[in-house]
Amino acid sequence: MTAIDENPLVKGLERLPVGPTTMTIFGATGDLARRKLLPALYNLAHEGALPEVFNLIGVSRGDEDSEQFRAWAREAIIEFSRRTPDPRVLDALLGGVRYIAGTFDDPETYRKLGEELAAFDAISDDPLNRLFYLSTAPQFFPVIIEAIGEAGLNTHDDCEVRVVIEKPFGTNGEEARELNRRVLSVFDEHQVFRIDHYLGKETVQNVMAFRFANGLFEPLWNRNYIDRVEITAAEEVGIGTRAGYYDQAGALRDLVQNHMLQLLCLLAMEPPVTFSADEVRDEKVKVLRAVQPPPPEATVRAQYTAGTVGGEEVKGYLEEDGVPPDSQTETYAALRLEIDNWRWNGVPFYLRTGKALARKVTEIAVILKPVPHLAFQEEGSIGVRPNQLVLTMQPNEGVSLSLGAKIPGTRMRIRPVQMEFLYGTAFMSQSPEAYERLITDAMRGDATLFTRNDEVEAQWRVIDPLLSAWAEGKPELDTYPAGSQGPSTASRIMEPGDEWRAI
Repeated sequence: MTAIDENPLVKGLERLPVGPTTMTIFGATGDLARRKLLPALYNLAHEGALPEVFNLIGVSRGDEDSEQFRAWAREAIIEFSRRTPDPRVLDALLGGVRYIAGTFDDPETYRKLGEELAAFDAISDDPLNRLFYLSTAPQFFPVIIEAIGEAGLNTHDDCEVRVVIEKPFGTNGEEARELNRRVLSVFDEHQVFRIDHYLGKETVQNVMAFRFANGLFEPLWNRNYIDRVEITAAEEVGIGTRAGYYDQAGALRDLVQNHMLQLLCLLAMEPPVTFSADEVRDEKVKVLRAVQPPPPEATVRAQYTAGTVGGEEVKGYLEEDGVPPDSQTETYAALRLEIDNWRWNGVPFYLRTGKALARKVTEIAVILKPVPHLAFQEEGSIGVRPNQLVLTMQPNEGVSLSLGAKIPGTRMRIRPVQMEFLYGTAFMSQSPEAYERLITDAMRGDATLFTRNDEVEAQWRVIDPLLSAWAEGKPELDTYPAGSQGPSTASRIMEPGDEWRAI
């Protein structure tokens, strides 16, 4: 920190180096750590992106010792890393890992943690930045935060102390405000990194790049030229073994409140003065404050029934293990939102997400207004269709733009053609996992891709009225067969002449 701040050689660099860090993962033997966090740390180490001095401490309720945890972490990285691990890099990453077995409400756990942090500081002869990562069930977030504060580990005079909190950040607005209050009673806002892994995806960040780095698009990015916007996050799998969580959450809380509203913000926000954390997040909050909670009739909720996905029979949601037979939890949610500001007034934003749909796809489709005069009416012509800009986050990251082109021949016949940019083809490299970028940013102290306290509360302001209406049965819960496009009633919320893109 101080060494970096005083080093004249780093002045003017695009991004500051990552300072020496000791990272502590609470819930270190959980599924998120196994599948995402540990493999992300390995890939950062493989690419030389970790700080020169980096230490890892795992905290969990299991009875393992440090040696057993290192062996478990090695197996997790070998299984889930996006590249085949190099044994030498693995050894270097895991050789000094420490593990603390203890419950999250036990002061003894934090006393041991303080000793391990001090021991790593002593080895390096300097206090190291501390990054606490809460990879636990949400009910433990305030417990861990307050215990860190009681142990005096929330601040340090000679290094930076930061905390990363996973989603969900509350299950409604009241819970989010209470969690914010408890977190901010221990940490300052600049120390808190509320993570939404969607924001770490390269193509999500590319939304800003395409908007603000290309003069071609920004002049058209308003109500004068854009007819509507569709944001889709479809999955072909059902809930699997997640019934315990999913039946309490539902599609609205699981994806719309966080991921999809974040995509909406990036797409609709005004250009920030600079791409600093607070400037970007200020603009996103302005968008959320301009979004009015939709009335129930502008929403659709539905639940999948038995069907066929990818040629395989899929049972209905109510037949899934652990789901109550009378569950009213939605596995599909669609809504029409409007942004009441100068740029977007009158442009409908359609959001939809669902489980057990026809295929897995996450995309933003920006549909421009049609040309004012259709002169091309030749027989055999598909006709002039509105231009569409489609930004795809998964499965194949990229961007496509549909244009009207003449079909070869003597007659003036028109059909749509596609101009495409694919990440893997254009850059000849594999995009890093979202968690790799976000962990690095948290260690660096760059909060641009993390949500701020007022941003979280603004998201819940949009969603809370829907949760209340849906709990009262407004609108009624619909159904759709697994493997389909979703409920047929999804078209009910569209403006006249609008229709959903095929999934």
